[in-house]
Amino acid sequence: MELLIKGKESQYKEIKMPKLKTNRSAAKRFKITGTGKIVRHHAKSAHIKTKKAPKLKRYLRGSEIVKKPDEKRIYRMLGL
Repeated sequence: MELLIKGKESQYKEIKMPKLKTNRSAAKRFKITGTGKIVRHHAKSAHIKTKKAPKLKRYLRGSEIVKKPDEKRIYRMLGL
């Protein structure tokens, strides 16, 4: 989007709107599927796995689709 600003001697100069910056931490944590859904990894799966049950560790290995209420906020962080 471009704006025209009136300057001296009735001359117009062109000003471009600034681009939105992508939140880099969000870009590393979330991926967009082909259908536009947002995928994330499970929390609490990085370390201290000795006290976690094998069933829980298998569950935490997978990924999950982000819920609807959070989608709008994450899309904005990703600059989409």
